[in-house]
Amino acid sequence: MSPYLAEIIGTAMLLLLGDGVVANVVLNKTKGNNSGWIVITFGWGIAVFTGVFMVGRFSGAHLNPAVTLGLAMAGKFPWEQVPLYMLSELTGAAIGALLVWLAYRRHFDETTDAEAKLATFCTGPAIRSYGNNVITEVIGTFVLVFGVLYLAKADVGLGALDALPVGLLVLGIGLSLGGPTGYAINPARDLGPRIMHALLPIPGKRDSDWSYAWVPVLGPLAGAVVAALLYRCIA
Repeated sequence: MSPYLAEIIGTAMLLLLGDGVVANVVLNKTKGNNSGWIVITFGWGIAVFTGVFMVGRFSGAHLNPAVTLGLAMAGKFPWEQVPLYMLSELTGAAIGALLVWLAYRRHFDETTDAEAKLATFCTGPAIRSYGNNVITEVIGTFVLVFGVLYLAKADVGLGALDALPVGLLVLGIGLSLGGPTGYAINPARDLGPRIMHALLPIPGKRDSDWSYAWVPVLGPLAGAVVAALLYRCIA
Protein backbone atom coordinates (compact mmCIF):
# COMPACT_ATOMS: atom_id res chain seq x y z
CA MET A 1 0.00 0.00 0.00
CA SER A 2 1.34 3.43 -0.88
CA PRO A 3 1.84 5.78 2.07
CA TYR A 4 -0.55 8.31 0.57
CA LEU A 5 -3.35 5.78 0.21
CA ALA A 6 -2.61 4.63 3.75
CA GLU A 7 -2.98 8.19 5.02
CA ILE A 8 -6.32 8.50 3.23
CA ILE A 9 -7.58 5.24 4.72
CA GLY A 10 -6.22 5.90 8.21
CA THR A 11 -7.59 9.43 8.38
CA ALA A 12 -10.94 8.28 7.00
CA MET A 13 -11.10 5.66 9.76
CA LEU A 14 -10.13 8.32 12.34
CA LEU A 15 -13.00 10.56 11.24
CA LEU A 16 -15.50 7.75 10.78
CA LEU A 17 -15.08 6.68 14.41
CA GLY A 18 -14.37 10.16 15.81
CA ASP A 19 -17.18 12.11 14.17
CA GLY A 20 -19.26 8.95 14.50
CA VAL A 21 -19.14 9.06 18.28
CA VAL A 22 -20.12 12.74 18.20
CA ALA A 23 -23.09 11.89 15.98
CA ASN A 24 -24.12 9.10 18.35
CA VAL A 25 -24.10 11.50 21.29
CA VAL A 26 -25.63 14.68 19.83
CA LEU A 27 -28.13 13.54 17.19
CA ASN A 28 -31.72 12.66 18.05
CA LYS A 29 -33.03 9.11 18.50
CA THR A 30 -29.63 7.39 18.55
CA LYS A 31 -28.80 4.68 21.08
CA GLY A 32 -26.12 6.95 22.57
CA ASN A 33 -28.02 10.23 22.62
CA ASN A 34 -26.91 12.58 25.43
CA SER A 35 -24.32 10.10 26.75
CA GLY A 36 -21.89 12.96 27.29
CA TRP A 37 -18.38 14.30 26.93
CA ILE A 38 -16.64 11.27 28.43
CA VAL A 39 -18.09 9.06 25.69
CA ILE A 40 -16.93 11.53 23.02
CA THR A 41 -13.38 11.73 24.35
CA PHE A 42 -13.08 7.96 24.70
CA GLY A 43 -14.47 7.55 21.19
CA TRP A 44 -11.84 9.89 19.76
CA GLY A 45 -9.08 8.11 21.67
CA ILE A 46 -10.20 4.78 20.20
CA ALA A 47 -10.49 6.40 16.76
CA VAL A 48 -6.84 7.49 16.93
CA PHE A 49 -5.79 4.06 18.20
CA THR A 50 -7.58 2.35 15.33
CA GLY A 51 -6.24 4.63 12.60
CA VAL A 52 -2.63 4.37 13.80
CA PHE A 53 -2.84 0.60 14.33
CA MET A 54 -4.27 0.04 10.84
CA VAL A 55 -1.84 2.04 8.70
CA GLY A 56 1.22 2.71 10.85
CA ARG A 57 3.40 0.21 9.00
CA PHE A 58 2.49 1.70 5.62
CA SER A 59 2.73 5.45 6.19
CA GLY A 60 3.79 6.14 9.77
CA ALA A 61 0.15 7.01 10.55
CA HIS A 62 0.43 10.79 10.76
CA LEU A 63 -3.32 11.25 10.06
CA ASN A 64 -2.86 14.93 10.85
CA PRO A 65 -1.14 17.77 8.95
CA ALA A 66 0.12 19.18 12.26
CA VAL A 67 1.87 15.88 13.01
CA THR A 68 3.33 15.80 9.49
CA LEU A 69 4.59 19.36 9.87
CA GLY A 70 6.04 18.70 13.32
CA LEU A 71 7.86 15.57 12.16
CA ALA A 72 9.32 17.40 9.17
CA MET A 73 10.48 20.37 11.25
CA ALA A 74 12.08 18.01 13.77
CA GLY A 75 14.04 16.28 11.00
CA LYS A 76 12.10 13.02 11.31
CA PHE A 77 10.26 13.16 7.98
CA PRO A 78 11.27 14.29 4.46
CA TRP A 79 9.90 17.69 3.46
CA GLU A 80 9.24 16.60 -0.13
CA GLN A 81 6.50 14.26 1.05
CA VAL A 82 4.72 16.83 3.22
CA PRO A 83 2.33 18.34 0.62
CA LEU A 84 0.96 14.97 -0.58
CA TYR A 85 0.67 13.68 2.99
CA MET A 86 -1.38 16.73 3.96
CA LEU A 87 -3.58 16.43 0.88
CA SER A 88 -4.13 12.73 1.62
CA GLU A 89 -5.09 13.51 5.22
CA LEU A 90 -7.58 16.16 4.13
CA THR A 91 -9.09 13.78 1.58
CA GLY A 92 -9.39 10.98 4.12
CA ALA A 93 -11.04 13.30 6.63
CA ALA A 94 -13.66 14.33 4.08
CA ILE A 95 -14.36 10.68 3.21
CA GLY A 96 -14.73 9.76 6.88
CA ALA A 97 -17.23 12.57 7.43
CA LEU A 98 -19.21 11.44 4.39
CA LEU A 99 -19.43 7.92 5.82
CA VAL A 100 -20.69 9.27 9.15
CA TRP A 101 -23.43 11.17 7.34
CA LEU A 102 -24.42 8.02 5.45
CA ALA A 103 -24.52 5.96 8.65
CA TYR A 104 -26.58 8.54 10.58
CA ARG A 105 -28.59 10.00 7.72
CA ARG A 106 -32.00 9.30 9.24
CA HIS A 107 -30.85 10.80 12.55
CA PHE A 108 -29.80 14.00 10.80
CA ASP A 109 -33.33 14.09 9.43
CA GLU A 110 -34.78 13.65 12.95
CA THR A 111 -32.57 16.36 14.53
CA THR A 112 -33.81 19.94 14.50
CA ASP A 113 -30.79 21.50 16.26
CA ALA A 114 -28.61 22.93 13.48
CA GLU A 115 -25.73 23.46 15.92
CA ALA A 116 -25.72 19.75 16.80
CA LYS A 117 -25.59 18.86 13.12
CA LEU A 118 -22.58 21.12 12.59
CA ALA A 119 -20.87 19.76 15.72
CA THR A 120 -21.04 16.28 14.22
CA PHE A 121 -18.69 17.44 11.47
CA CYS A 122 -16.36 20.03 12.97
CA THR A 123 -15.37 21.88 16.12
CA GLY A 124 -16.64 25.12 17.57
CA PRO A 125 -15.79 27.17 20.65
CA ALA A 126 -17.74 27.06 23.89
CA ILE A 127 -16.94 30.78 24.26
CA ARG A 128 -16.07 32.52 20.99
CA SER A 129 -12.86 34.45 21.57
CA TYR A 130 -10.58 33.95 18.60
CA GLY A 131 -7.33 34.78 20.37
CA ASN A 132 -8.07 32.49 23.30
CA ASN A 133 -9.43 29.79 21.00
CA VAL A 134 -6.19 29.80 18.99
CA ILE A 135 -4.13 29.60 22.18
CA THR A 136 -6.15 26.58 23.34
CA GLU A 137 -5.56 24.81 20.03
CA VAL A 138 -1.85 25.67 20.12
CA ILE A 139 -1.50 24.20 23.61
CA GLY A 140 -3.46 21.04 22.85
CA THR A 141 -1.59 20.38 19.62
CA PHE A 142 1.73 21.10 21.27
CA VAL A 143 1.02 18.33 23.77
CA LEU A 144 0.06 15.94 20.97
CA VAL A 145 2.98 16.64 18.65
CA PHE A 146 5.59 16.84 21.41
CA GLY A 147 4.47 13.41 22.59
CA VAL A 148 4.45 12.00 19.06
CA LEU A 149 7.98 13.26 18.43
CA TYR A 150 9.30 11.10 21.25
CA LEU A 151 7.49 8.05 19.86
CA ALA A 152 8.12 8.52 16.14
CA LYS A 153 10.77 6.70 14.17
CA ALA A 154 13.01 8.66 11.82
CA ASP A 155 11.79 9.14 8.22
CA VAL A 156 8.49 7.39 8.94
CA GLY A 157 6.41 8.31 11.97
CA LEU A 158 4.32 6.01 14.11
CA GLY A 159 3.97 2.23 14.05
CA ALA A 160 1.32 -0.16 15.30
CA LEU A 161 2.96 -0.39 18.72
CA ASP A 162 2.52 3.37 19.13
CA ALA A 163 -1.25 3.19 18.63
CA LEU A 164 -2.19 2.76 22.29
CA PRO A 165 0.13 5.50 23.67
CA VAL A 166 -1.08 8.00 21.08
CA GLY A 167 -4.72 7.04 21.62
CA LEU A 168 -4.33 7.58 25.35
CA LEU A 169 -2.56 10.88 24.71
CA VAL A 170 -5.49 12.12 22.63
CA LEU A 171 -7.91 10.89 25.30
CA GLY A 172 -6.01 12.91 27.91
CA ILE A 173 -5.98 16.02 25.74
CA GLY A 174 -9.73 15.74 25.23
CA LEU A 175 -10.48 15.26 28.91
CA SER A 176 -8.17 18.03 30.11
CA LEU A 177 -8.04 20.60 27.30
CA GLY A 178 -11.04 19.87 25.10
CA GLY A 179 -13.58 22.06 26.88
CA PRO A 180 -12.90 25.48 25.32
CA THR A 181 -12.79 24.54 21.62
CA GLY A 182 -13.63 20.85 21.24
CA TYR A 183 -9.91 20.08 20.65
CA ALA A 184 -9.53 19.92 16.89
CA ILE A 185 -5.71 19.54 17.26
CA ASN A 186 -5.76 18.49 13.59
CA PRO A 187 -6.42 20.83 10.63
CA ALA A 188 -7.66 18.01 8.36
CA ARG A 189 -9.97 16.64 11.06
CA ASP A 190 -11.80 19.97 11.12
CA LEU A 191 -11.50 21.35 7.58
CA GLY A 192 -12.35 18.19 5.61
CA PRO A 193 -15.60 17.52 7.49
CA ARG A 194 -16.49 21.23 7.49
CA ILE A 195 -16.30 21.17 3.69
CA MET A 196 -18.53 18.10 3.64
CA HIS A 197 -21.04 19.82 5.93
CA ALA A 198 -21.22 22.66 3.41
CA LEU A 199 -21.68 20.29 0.45
CA LEU A 200 -24.00 17.58 1.76
CA PRO A 201 -27.82 17.89 1.48
CA ILE A 202 -28.48 17.97 5.23
CA PRO A 203 -31.99 19.23 6.02
CA GLY A 204 -32.20 22.19 8.37
CA LYS A 205 -28.46 22.77 8.58
CA ARG A 206 -26.91 26.15 9.38
CA ASP A 207 -23.95 27.73 7.62
CA SER A 208 -20.61 25.97 8.14
CA ASP A 209 -19.19 28.72 10.40
CA TRP A 210 -16.37 29.69 8.04
CA SER A 211 -15.58 32.70 10.22
CA TYR A 212 -14.18 30.25 12.80
CA ALA A 213 -12.69 27.71 10.38
CA TRP A 214 -9.22 29.28 10.39
CA VAL A 215 -8.77 28.70 14.14
CA PRO A 216 -8.59 24.86 14.04
CA VAL A 217 -6.19 25.13 11.10
CA LEU A 218 -3.80 27.85 12.26
CA GLY A 219 -3.79 26.86 15.95
CA PRO A 220 -2.74 23.23 15.41
CA LEU A 221 -0.10 24.14 12.83
CA ALA A 222 1.37 26.73 15.20
CA GLY A 223 1.31 24.23 18.06
CA ALA A 224 3.21 21.75 15.90
CA VAL A 225 5.87 24.35 15.11
CA VAL A 226 6.37 25.15 18.81
CA ALA A 227 6.60 21.45 19.69
CA ALA A 228 9.16 20.78 16.94
CA LEU A 229 11.31 23.76 17.91
CA LEU A 230 11.38 22.76 21.57
CA TYR A 231 12.10 19.15 20.62
CA ARG A 232 15.09 20.21 18.53
CA CYS A 233 16.41 22.33 21.37
CA ILE A 234 16.32 19.63 24.03
CA ALA A 235 16.35 16.24 22.28
